[in-house]
Amino acid sequence: MDLRKLKKLIDLVQESGIAELEITEGEETVRIRRGGAAEVTPAPGAAAPALAAPPVPAPAAPAEAPAGPAGHLVKSPMVGTFYRAPSPEAKPFVEVGDAVKAGQTVCIIEAMKLMNEIECDQDGVLKAILVENGQPVEYGEPLFVIE
Repeated sequence: MDLRKLKKLIDLVQESGIAELEITEGEETVRIRRGGAAEVTPAPGAAAPALAAPPVPAPAAPAEAPAGPAGHLVKSPMVGTFYRAPSPEAKPFVEVGDAVKAGQTVCIIEAMKLMNEIECDQDGVLKAILVENGQPVEYGEPLFVIE
């Protein structure tokens, strides 16, 4: 397998946030794990060195809620793109001032072309929306303040 392909695969794993990627091309198999090493399994009779993946930087501490309303924070359970509504022309799931119930869908986070409905984890009143529609979010980033 070409070293440029391996570099692209390593970059893909780092950028996407996936934990592990395995690619088989002919008789060669490459497995890349976050924080681990890339493993190359050569075809019988061929010698290929195992390549170490570059170190993955530790995730930054989750962003703190801006000074303002105090209360329970609903945080992002994943990395992805935040959407307030199920489609561009639909009304948002929730607005500031709405009463919300535990289990109620409050937003969608798109990750790797999959739309994941995010549910509120406690009853209360929505006091603030901390993320703009269409903005990328990180794991653990506060999305809403519930009081």
